[in-house]
Amino acid sequence: MFRLTAAAAVLIAAPALAEPVAYEVDASHAQTIFSYDHLGYSTTWGMFSGWEGTINFDAENPENSSVEVSIPATAMFTGWEARDEHFSSDDFLDVAANDVVRFVSTGIEVTGDNTATITGDLTLGGVTQSITLDTTMTQMGEHPQNGRPWIGFNAETTLLRSDFDAGAFAPFVSDEVQVQISLEAGQPEA
Repeated sequence: MFRLTAAAAVLIAAPALAEPVAYEVDASHAQTIFSYDHLGYSTTWGMFSGWEGTINFDAENPENSSVEVSIPATAMFTGWEARDEHFSSDDFLDVAANDVVRFVSTGIEVTGDNTATITGDLTLGGVTQSITLDTTMTQMGEHPQNGRPWIGFNAETTLLRSDFDAGAFAPFVSDEVQVQISLEAGQPEA
């Protein structure tokens, strides 16, 4: 009996191993902005909004975290309908055949107190390539309006359109595309 009680006491006193906690992406506060050079005359901007997915976040060991998000490719907006239609065509993303943009992390390297490099597979236009996101956690805490645990992140990367079979008109329209991401995620309601 003593051995059982002593073993139970040791188990109770031992610190619990932290597990990643699931945070659902807040679609109303998740945007991706992209930009590219147009013939050297201007920088053109576009946006994807309304990402969905899950961040499994381990606050004690962030390198054990993971990300899986997606968005309908039709959620792209550049501010000019004809350009949106052209980008959706088979010259670029071929949205009719490839209607989802998806990112799934494959590794996380912590680089500072609130920064990390997230490597993962981006599927865009039906092509999957490994990319790296330079990421900053902007805040973690209780959401002031809904009282649930909440986290926020900003990230950026540079993509080559040609890596995703979307390199039409390069180099006149730059192959390089600058990407900025900002999103919030919260723990689901109990």
